[in-house]
Amino acid sequence: MSGFSLKPWTYGFIVALVMWIATIAYSGFASAVPTLSSALVFAAFSVVVGTGQMMVIASGPGNIDLSIPSVLTLSAYLSMSVMSGSNDMILPGLLVAVLVGALAGAANFLAITMLRLPPIIATLAWSFVFQSLAFNLGGEATLKPPAALSAFTFWSVAGMRIMPITAIVLTVTVAVILARSVWGRRLLAVGQSERAARLAGVPVIRVRLIAYMFCGVTAALTGFLLAGFSGGAALNMGDTYLLEAIAVVVLGGTSVAGGQANAVGIWGAALFFNLMATMLNTFQMQAGVRFVLTGALIILIVALVPKPKAA
Repeated sequence: MSGFSLKPWTYGFIVALVMWIATIAYSGFASAVPTLSSALVFAAFSVVVGTGQMMVIASGPGNIDLSIPSVLTLSAYLSMSVMSGSNDMILPGLLVAVLVGALAGAANFLAITMLRLPPIIATLAWSFVFQSLAFNLGGEATLKPPAALSAFTFWSVAGMRIMPITAIVLTVTVAVILARSVWGRRLLAVGQSERAARLAGVPVIRVRLIAYMFCGVTAALTGFLLAGFSGGAALNMGDTYLLEAIAVVVLGGTSVAGGQANAVGIWGAALFFNLMATMLNTFQMQAGVRFVLTGALIILIVALVPKPKAA
């Protein structure tokens, strides 16, 4: 039967738009631009960590990275420690953050392959190690970022903040990699059928290793930028991304069974989460009510979104 139908990943954008309209209808039209601008900035951080998680989830059934919040925190602490508030040390601090993320991703994957641990167990175990290292580095203190890094995270280009621009560039790059590159096609092939991919000569181990390392790097970059944006590294800075990094991927159209990924859809889901929080705060909902409504809305959207037909 032919007819007009929306792609499942577009539902996040539609619901986000409805929430934006509801918010400005309640608080006044003057809040339209500030509300959207704020949602784009905070969604950008969710998009970056979600993009890394998407790569891991797309690599096959059961693959997931629960160490994202602790990698984010550890990289923020280490990079802030290296920079010590000096603008001249921003590049070394960034390199340290990237290195931490790559090593964390490799450590996760090695625990999965060499120790034959389920990904959910291996990455959760490493998360405790990474969080402990962050605590030993900074304790309860907040390590301040260099002034230039903070200024960068608030910088605007043609009226648009740099953080959403950075995340959009990442989204476009990853979308092209998945659609056009050899590695991208291999990743999706491994996710669809590991056995078939092996028979076709795909280096499954290397493909998944890169996916986990990429996930670690995106978490580390988020920690680096979030520390600059929020005023420093803190122990609880990654907490919100434990489940959100997974939720934006699933709501964004990536299959939890692997073999299917959608980088653009993550934006719709991330905007949905951030605009929903803004709307519920605007309506002055109590914390308990907000949590219940958030869970109910997620379940409702997942239930209503059409599921892709089996081939």
